[in-house]
Amino acid sequence: MSTPSRHFAATTFVVWQHRTLLLWHRKSRAWLPPGGHIEPSELPDAAAVREVAEETGLHVELLGATQDWGTVKVLRPPVCILLESIRPQHEHIDLIYFARVVGGRLRFDRDEAEDARWFDAEALAAPGIAPDIRILGQRAIAAAALV
Repeated sequence: MSTPSRHFAATTFVVWQHRTLLLWHRKSRAWLPPGGHIEPSELPDAAAVREVAEETGLHVELLGATQDWGTVKVLRPPVCILLESIRPQHEHIDLIYFARVVGGRLRFDRDEAEDARWFDAEALAAPGIAPDIRILGQRAIAAAALV
């Protein structure tokens, strides 16, 4: 069996007023947070912020801090890294971030999504929300409440 092709992606659970934003994706037919491929030469945390702006019109600040260790910069670490099967023989290595809204106005990309909704922790338990989306969405809401 051949090794699947793999692409790096960045996905962000955006939190505002104790709710996280999910988009109803046209292709996937599922509620998903904003995210997409990391461009060549792009840093993962920059990709996470860019994808949110492109897909939602919102400006976000990622949770977590960067650090400088002499001449070395420590990037904001992802909350976790998921291996997602996109289609047969193609996977995404998806770096997951949590963020809070700092500006912008919600206007989702209608080419990619049919709807956008803010889900509180209870609403994330609804049927039709994938377990990884529920778990990470609830964790993002909890993490943002601590900031």
